Amino acid sequence: MAKNIIGNAVKNRPQDDPSFRERAYELVMRIPAGRVMSYGLVARVLGVGYDARAIGNIMYATPDDGRNIPWHRVINSQGGCSTAGQTSPPDLQQRLLEGEGIVFNDKGKCDIEKYLWTPSEYEAEAASANQPNLF
Repeated sequence: MAKNIIGNAVKNRPQDDPSFRERAYELVMRIPAGRVMSYGLVARVLGVGYDARAIGNIMYATPDDGRNIPWHRVINSQGGCSTAGQTSPPDLQQRLLEGEGIVFNDKGKCDIEKYLWTPSEYEAEAASANQPNLF
């Protein structure tokens, strides 16, 4: 029997549930070519229990299962790629995005507002949340 190395590990964390990752992959598969989402925006759309770091870890662990999950379309909030040292070649994410028409400056940043994609159902929800309450 394997010994639990981490004594304070929380059992049955939501992050350990395969559906936790699958929800992220399902959303990312909807991002059209030539568009991006930030790690934080993916987390906000998915809701409670998700944060930017969790999304980064999920994208890093994207399975090679034939679905062709476009992990490269999720970037940091400054418009840069955060995969240096984790992919081979190190600029793979930027190359894939450039192949889809996204333009990066000499510092490796794109104009994220120009290429940002937000699911229509989230845009509507966000707009209604910003409306003042009249009652």
